[in-house]
Amino acid sequence: MVLNQKIIKLFFILSITFTQIKVILAQGRPRDLGIEIGVMSPGEKNSILDVKGISVGHLTKIEGSDIRTGVTAILPHQGNLFQKKVPAAIFVGNGFGKLAGTTQVEELGNIESPIILTNTMSIAAGIEGVIQYTINQKGNENVQSVNAIVGETNDGFLNDIRGMHISKDDVIRAIENANSIHVEEGNVGAGTGTVCFGFKGGIGTSSRLLPEPLGGYTVGVLVQSNFGGVLQINGAPVGKELEQYTFRNQLESADGSCMIIVATDAPVGERNLKRMAQRAMMGLAKTGGIASNGSGDYVIAFSNYSENLIQHQEKSLSLKEIKELRNDDMTALFLATIEATEEAIINSLFAAKDMTGKNGRTIKALPKEKVLERIK
Repeated sequence: MVLNQKIIKLFFILSITFTQIKVILAQGRPRDLGIEIGVMSPGEKNSILDVKGISVGHLTKIEGSDIRTGVTAILPHQGNLFQKKVPAAIFVGNGFGKLAGTTQVEELGNIESPIILTNTMSIAAGIEGVIQYTINQKGNENVQSVNAIVGETNDGFLNDIRGMHISKDDVIRAIENANSIHVEEGNVGAGTGTVCFGFKGGIGTSSRLLPEPLGGYTVGVLVQSNFGGVLQINGAPVGKELEQYTFRNQLESADGSCMIIVATDAPVGERNLKRMAQRAMMGLAKTGGIASNGSGDYVIAFSNYSENLIQHQEKSLSLKEIKELRNDDMTALFLATIEATEEAIINSLFAAKDMTGKNGRTIKALPKEKVLERIK
């Protein structure tokens, strides 16, 4: 009898332990599970929110059997973005995509609106929502031109994209949902219906904190992952070993897209922000992404360093004092960008869950148990 009780107790303990392991695997980010990408330390939240002042909001739309889409809004600072613009730059890794607002950013080197991510067919709704939000803000009563930054990836495999189910009100709600406490990852917002490396993609984020001798600045990255290639995690050929990769049987598509938002609190102008944006594509490449012919791979980089914000209205011929790091001091920020981009993409895969959508199609999440076996 005593022996039976001990066996029952042991079985109960093992059951609890196994359950806990399953919960950890289901909820844990790669870093929580022992996968430490890169050599630099992440910020406290390991997210774009480690760059103080930034907030992120989602609007997730899962309705019926065919609607699997949403909106993600990134606000570079807490004030009126039109009145206090942020230095910014855009880099095009591959241009098969629709990123609204690029030419003005290239011309003037700044962003004056929330950054919106959604699906390919909802770019117009994104622009309309940003404009409505901006002209409704106090202080913008006389504004007659708004350069809305709206990016996309095509979620049409799981989502009824032709239905154009995102409205301007959805976009405004995503902006109003923005917070600076936590960024939800995976099947949320603009990542609701995305597919990455043949697995369920989504929203992912990460950050890097530079050591004090290198300035102590923070770099944060947020991605909307929806692209193909041969998945690598921390250098391990996971996609190859799981036999899930582009062109494995000459039928699978490599196409898709990735939107990458790079933020920093470092005093960096538009020229060096563009150099940082270029390095983000190296982070994508380290995950096995190949920027295929049909992939829209865009990087938007900005700095919210408070002393370099650009006032909408200033006295004519006034000289602006700008503080910027030297070119020689940029290398640490480059490395931080590469590492945070790589980890943000992997985080998006680990956070995503199985999803069934349009026409009964199902995309499975990354099998984390098998991944951990191969990495270890």
